[in-house]
Amino acid sequence: MSSTAGPEIERLIALLAKLPGLGPRSARRAALALVKKRDGLMKPLASAMADAADKITPCSVCANVDSTDPCHICTAPGRDASTICVVQEVGDLWALERAGAFRGRYHVLGGSLSALDGIRPEDLNIAGLIDRAAGDEVSEVILAMNATVDGQTTAHYITDRLENLGVKVSRLAHGVPVGGELDYLDDGTLAAAMKSRRPF
Repeated sequence: MSSTAGPEIERLIALLAKLPGLGPRSARRAALALVKKRDGLMKPLASAMADAADKITPCSVCANVDSTDPCHICTAPGRDASTICVVQEVGDLWALERAGAFRGRYHVLGGSLSALDGIRPEDLNIAGLIDRAAGDEVSEVILAMNATVDGQTTAHYITDRLENLGVKVSRLAHGVPVGGELDYLDDGTLAAAMKSRRPF
């Protein structure tokens, strides 16, 4: 099939298609929108991306991404340094921050253990977590892993590694979401909700 655009546009489409959630057709639509709004959207976006590429770096403490190191969460004076919430990816950290339900510190692993994908403990930021948890000020580690086989495998591995450090280890509750109807929930969610039931 012959190309319908010049090499610059085709390269833009190919790069956009590599983003999560964008397939070839969505990438083509996004590229067309950028081209149509060159001055109002494409040039500012290109400038913002260049700035981000130059200034954004992983935090040396928690592995969040920010333009400062340590990041603004690690240096915020009002946060509880005694509690660390462990997440798989930076997007998970952002989701928890959006909810506003946690005021402690975070630790980003950079993924989850996966025998299928060949991801081993040394491929993740687990050693950094163990070092932080061994410090005097940390009293609780909250495991906010995805409710998948890999996420739960990672949580169990970390729990074993933290066992002798004298810190409390907890995990996020699993079960019925707020506003959820039982008839629409999958079997795993219902089973987790039943197992995690508590007094009313």
